[in-house]
Amino acid sequence: PMSTPARLSRPGLAHLAIVYVVWGSTYLGIRVAVREDAGFPPFAMAVMRVMLASAILLGWAWLRGERLRLTRGEILLLGGTGALLWLGGNGLVNYAEQRLSSGLAALLVASMPIWTELITLVADRRLPGWRTVGAVLLGFVGVAVLSWPVLRAGTRADALGVTACLLAPLFWSIGSIILQRRKPDLGVRVISGYQQLLGGVSLLAASLIAREPLPAPTGEAWLAFGYLVIFGSVIAFTSYMATIRLLPYRVVVTYAYANPVIAVFLGWLILDEAVTGWTLAGAALVVAGVAGIFNNRD
Repeated sequence: PMSTPARLSRPGLAHLAIVYVVWGSTYLGIRVAVREDAGFPPFAMAVMRVMLASAILLGWAWLRGERLRLTRGEILLLGGTGALLWLGGNGLVNYAEQRLSSGLAALLVASMPIWTELITLVADRRLPGWRTVGAVLLGFVGVAVLSWPVLRAGTRADALGVTACLLAPLFWSIGSIILQRRKPDLGVRVISGYQQLLGGVSLLAASLIAREPLPAPTGEAWLAFGYLVIFGSVIAFTSYMATIRLLPYRVVVTYAYANPVIAVFLGWLILDEAVTGWTLAGAALVVAGVAGIFNNRD
């Protein structure tokens, strides 16, 4: 059975609480920064965000006397997982939120624990029980319910946005599981800083390949960008790296419960994003699927 709360690291749970709250609000920040006429191309915004955050984190680690020189293996590990997390995960969400509402993006990304369970089963060469299969199917039915109104009424760009939001948690899960199973002997600020620095290289390549224009953000977009750098990248991503080190990953991914609730509420409150019957039904099915996975572990 899963570890009882008494056996879980208290610092780890404190870091997880930060991830719960702050990352729920970053979907709103991303939407404000990259929506139409905001002036930030999605990948270019992500490059600027992670490069600035990595400079802050690595400078902080240097002042604390932490080891900054990486071995070849650490460069490969942090570079590979950085690309999975920041280009495959965050970059695709940025791309999607040019058109998708912040709440819908967060609800689609909430499928992450389902991906995590499937990847873990494959990595451990285990067959799932019938209850796990049912929970996974239930979660993906929820994703379909959430996506259907957008796909039915939207354009090709909307369909690409939905696809990006379904692939993002897959890439994020793969990168997180690799990092959790091959924990480098480095401080969390160093890990977070280098992951964002090396992940930023892949984001820069994506920006150049997409031939994005130079950023010309509005004042509102700059405020959202500042929030994403300080709270999303420096504080919450570092807390996320700490949770991976201190807690079982199946506990860590429970943040997928909290993030969409916060994102949907903030999107409705601040951006007047619609919350429809489809939204509520799809969200309920996704949460039920995720809950089923957690309640049916060996």
